[in-house]
Amino acid sequence: MGIYEELRARGLIAQVTNEDEIRGLVNNGKATFYIGFDPTADSLHVGHFMALCLMKRLQMAGNRPVVLVGGGTGMIGDPSGRTDMRQMMTTETIQHNCDCFKRQMERFIDFGEGKAIMVNNADWLLKLNYIDVLREVGACFSVNNMLRAECYKQRMEKGLSFLEFNYMIMQSYDFYYLYQHYGCNMQFGGDDQWSNMLGGTDLIRKKLGEDAHAMTITLLLNSEGKKMGKTASGAVWLDPNKTSPYDFYQYWRNVGDGDVLKCIRMLTFLPLEQIDEMDKWEGSELNRAKEILAYELTALVHGEEEAKRAQETAKSVFSSGNAADMPTYKVDDDDFIDGKVDILTILAKSGLCTSKGDARRNVQQGGVEADGEKVTDIGLSFSAEKLRDGVVVKRGKKNFMKILY
Repeated sequence: MGIYEELRARGLIAQVTNEDEIRGLVNNGKATFYIGFDPTADSLHVGHFMALCLMKRLQMAGNRPVVLVGGGTGMIGDPSGRTDMRQMMTTETIQHNCDCFKRQMERFIDFGEGKAIMVNNADWLLKLNYIDVLREVGACFSVNNMLRAECYKQRMEKGLSFLEFNYMIMQSYDFYYLYQHYGCNMQFGGDDQWSNMLGGTDLIRKKLGEDAHAMTITLLLNSEGKKMGKTASGAVWLDPNKTSPYDFYQYWRNVGDGDVLKCIRMLTFLPLEQIDEMDKWEGSELNRAKEILAYELTALVHGEEEAKRAQETAKSVFSSGNAADMPTYKVDDDDFIDGKVDILTILAKSGLCTSKGDARRNVQQGGVEADGEKVTDIGLSFSAEKLRDGVVVKRGKKNFMKILY
């Protein structure tokens, strides 16, 4: 199986410009590809995780990654997936964030001699002359086509600034520049970047008469269709000072039953044959799958030692029931009905039980406690005010979790 077929089997590929040509390039190690990262914070987060793993997989297959940090585009802000304009940053903040990104990326990507390279689009975008850009690049873009792009359509009602309207042109120019100066023949990105990426392939074709390629990665969504990598307290960061290795481990340990095997397939480097066997797992076996997922991803980001420590801490917390250190589940607004959330929803969504049916059985069999008292009523509910201080829920002898809002 070639790397392209493996990416397909893992469910990573969303859209491609020319499947046969892309398959041939990546399977034969002939792709020089880039993925862009705008430095909007001083750490990468779980939203970047799949892109980093994709770069690692492709590099292992002999392809050359070009990491593009958006020191220039970061000054404009990508409107994709946004309902308002991004906060403007100083050049010093942008440079600091770029430096932080590289340190984190080095865990995934080999930047050694002749391997991956990192470039900053500020090096060429900040030198551009506005009139020259209008004449050289602006003539290649149809405003009608741009306004049909999803990233712009979703902003039209609230208002799209001319500043952001230029983002597609800047990203397209990046691809055009990288093609000319680094032989970069392919761009990868999230599925919400498709319109911007097509702008780049079109620009290269119109200006140079050459073919370049684009492939989008499937967005990491949970079974409810929401982007993964967010908690009630914010993003799950790769920086251990922003999200501790233990909390990072617990985030993946607590994914839903319907998401765990998908995440293992898309994000870990476990062999597909092993994952195919795990597809048959159900019930309590899914908890074992969650532990495997959490360990593998924590080891990727923070190293084996931190992954082992997080795993051991989690096991000791569950066995001791120490509420000060135990993992937490933060109730979402959607969980509430008439201002309260019921115990069955809490048990199912927190991962303490595999489903509401499993939660009902545990309550009826006397296996659930809330703040040290046995739960006997399957209709027991908690208000937001009660959950602000937290309720410790116990299922069985060893499974504890603090429920918060």
